[in-house]
Amino acid sequence: MGLDDALRYLDDHTSYDRTGRIESPSLDRISALCSAMGDPQHCAPVIHVTGTNGKGSTVQMITRLLMASGLTVGTYTSPHLERLNERIRRDNEPISDDELAEQIAAIADLEVLTGVRPSFFEAVTAAAFRWFADVAVDVMVIEVGLLGRWDATNVVDAQVAVITNIGLDHTEFAGPTLAHIAKEKAGIITGQSAVIVGETDPELIAIFGAEPHAALLVRDLDFATADNTLAVGGRLVDLRTPTTVYSDVHIPLHGAHQGENAAVALTAVETFFASPLSDEVVREGFATSEVPGRFEVLGVQPLVIVDGAHNPAGADTCAGVFFDDFAPQARRILVVGTLREPDEMVAALRAEDFDVVIACTAPTPRGVPSELVGAAARAAGVGEVLVIDDPVIAVREALRLADADDAVLITGSIYVVGAVRPYLRRLAGG
Repeated sequence: MGLDDALRYLDDHTSYDRTGRIESPSLDRISALCSAMGDPQHCAPVIHVTGTNGKGSTVQMITRLLMASGLTVGTYTSPHLERLNERIRRDNEPISDDELAEQIAAIADLEVLTGVRPSFFEAVTAAAFRWFADVAVDVMVIEVGLLGRWDATNVVDAQVAVITNIGLDHTEFAGPTLAHIAKEKAGIITGQSAVIVGETDPELIAIFGAEPHAALLVRDLDFATADNTLAVGGRLVDLRTPTTVYSDVHIPLHGAHQGENAAVALTAVETFFASPLSDEVVREGFATSEVPGRFEVLGVQPLVIVDGAHNPAGADTCAGVFFDDFAPQARRILVVGTLREPDEMVAALRAEDFDVVIACTAPTPRGVPSELVGAAARAAGVGEVLVIDDPVIAVREALRLADADDAVLITGSIYVVGAVRPYLRRLAGG
């Protein structure tokens, strides 16, 4: 089976990315596949990460800190920006085409042998575990795909369980309150897990504490970002963990929230090792952290930024970084496509503060039609609204309209960012 065959096999299986639906909540299918493979999800200790926002950044920082400590790290994330290979990495290098095809072929054979038909995500998750066992990683950093308790990744036994924060997202599966969502995310905690909680709401923290656990460390109580200031190319932070204060650490990511994510990531890695990290490891780990598609600058003159914010909380954070940290003084152009209620997303992005909004359709069956996104922008009071269905054509128009001093923000969905990022990287020569 070549890569094209492997991708066709996956496309033939149910996918939340395409349908917005999941099969009845169960770990039976993924458990059966893993059991038939000898349970590769137990081949190495696991740091398991869930949360409404910040998972990708936190996973990246954890991975880099572990690598700087000399470990071989298997990292599993979702969704991908441009290629499926991005989801499965060894020391932050994506699995090769041939290796990915080999692993998917093994899952296809198991489907025949076991009679278990996995979903797209279950098949890719099982393939990731199998590959990590094959290449003998020292530790796995696993990002939850959806909520936690019934997510396919939750066949691992997390040595460290991380909850970044809780917001209203995926309420069709766990809602309608934050407490309902917290209970589902708390499902990744086992009796052997040390739990790192970035959420600060006492009622939600109590939900995590109610799960059997080995230890519970909470942001602003047991660890914190003591200082968090704007710096060239990111943030300059002081990080306090249960053991140590690390001063003047540069985080090459944009937004004050990345300083908070850094405190979570550092505490998770310290807890994994049950000891402080050296100052050199901390500085190297954070210095090499990068999160493609998360407030990523892909052009100057005009300033061009992409951000995969996909829910109102993420959109609010995105707008805050754009207007407060970058503070563009010339014309501001927003290109936006979304999978959610466009009124909420447009409001959270502060669309009325942009000079031009170009509405597009996120390239997925779940994308909200560009006409509806444009109508939401007009209703919000935006003076100039254009409707261009294709995200790449929308970005071309934004760049045509922009002068050298202007700023263009492209956001609303990881699918929009994934569609336009190759085009923008070609323009930038990257």
